[in-house]
Amino acid sequence: MDTIIEPFRIKSVEPIQLTSRAERERMIRDAHYNLFNLHADDVIIDLLTDSGTSAMSAAQWAGLMQGDESYAGSPSYFRFEEAVKDLMPFEHVIPTHQGRAAERILMGIVAGPDAKIPSNTHFDTTRANIEATGAEAVDLVIDAGHVPDAEHPFKGNINLDRLEALLDAEGDRVPIVMLTVTNNTGGGQPVSLANIRGAKALCDAHDVPLVLDACRFAENAYFIKQREDGYGDRSVKEIVREMFSHADGMTMSAKKDALVNIGGWLALDDDAWARKARNQLILTEGFPTYGGLAGRDLEAIAVGLQEIVDEDYLDRMASTRYLGEALTELGVPIVKPVGGHAVYIDAKSLLPHIPPLDYPAQSLAVALYVTGGIRGVEIGSVMFGRQPDGSEEPADQELLRLAIPRRVYTQSHVDYVIECFEALVGRKGALCGYEITEEPPQLRHFTAHLRPKAPEAVHHETDGPVEASS
Repeated sequence: MDTIIEPFRIKSVEPIQLTSRAERERMIRDAHYNLFNLHADDVIIDLLTDSGTSAMSAAQWAGLMQGDESYAGSPSYFRFEEAVKDLMPFEHVIPTHQGRAAERILMGIVAGPDAKIPSNTHFDTTRANIEATGAEAVDLVIDAGHVPDAEHPFKGNINLDRLEALLDAEGDRVPIVMLTVTNNTGGGQPVSLANIRGAKALCDAHDVPLVLDACRFAENAYFIKQREDGYGDRSVKEIVREMFSHADGMTMSAKKDALVNIGGWLALDDDAWARKARNQLILTEGFPTYGGLAGRDLEAIAVGLQEIVDEDYLDRMASTRYLGEALTELGVPIVKPVGGHAVYIDAKSLLPHIPPLDYPAQSLAVALYVTGGIRGVEIGSVMFGRQPDGSEEPADQELLRLAIPRRVYTQSHVDYVIECFEALVGRKGALCGYEITEEPPQLRHFTAHLRPKAPEAVHHETDGPVEASS
């Protein structure tokens, strides 16, 4: 059937506060034109992130009641560990309060001044944790990954030739190689198993461990099943296990493909690294059997890891495709093919009159909020333009990400997003650039203050904006 049917029933609801355009203009101004600074109650459709924003299942809520809060040796930890190892058979599983904590611990062990950490594309917190040690984060995505409208089944792949050249020339400076699955910065694009195997072979030849940044591992496995020759008859769970069989470790934000609101882990095979990691865990996160999490959180993760490999559930990505196809019909350029967790708008192509360092994706994000109360996130020069030495360079791409939380919105919510874009496209030429007026030294996109370069361009009361109605 053509009709999208969400693979769940709704048993509990949360009201949405509907706002007028005038209210939204005031609220975004008060938030200094940074959508992270908005109160969530002032957002109608929140597509800022799919991280920690999923709706938990009835089985997960039931699991919370089993949560054992013993400080050491909690049964909840061992159920969590068993669920992780059922999919990712690493020797050591070290819980953390979220993925960036796992990244920080790992980089504290392996990185440092003069080190280089290659990946297909590092996302924001990974890059920041690498650079905080004095190391260099190196992006080596394939050429197609730089072209938003290029059709390629695995645009998240790492360029194996460039990786080999780096390892040949500077392998002594490379403590690990990372692969992000799926490749978030590059449009939520998957990495093929052939590419994972190829990266592992190069790593083995140079005695360098391969680590997966694996927060959307199940979506990656689903794409492999759909697109890679020889895997159509394999289960997603089997593909997941094969993916991790080629890795020496992983970092994980459980807030994505473990379907929970908080949590993560670091998994390793190396005994010495694991000892160092647990020492750091105790110092900054908690005892090794809770790692900054409540026992109830560990229980919810254990259940979520069973649910995420359900292929009926993974068909949820039909909603993402539906949004991407509708935007394409409106003439909105997007990253193709549509990724798993999000649709990425190519703001550089949509708003060619706004230079990259005037932040076209941020301009589009503000306009979308003013138009319909929809919150997305800029993945462009606000997020990645500032270099470690403080200089500014345009990011490789200027994208607005619309991340769809798992099990939260229905097709009618997505239709509302499409309607808002329809209203917005007609006045795209009136949108203005932005400038940063205040910023922190790291991860500036979270808290920076901005202002429009042409403030009057933010207000278009006569354009017939979409208004939310009950």
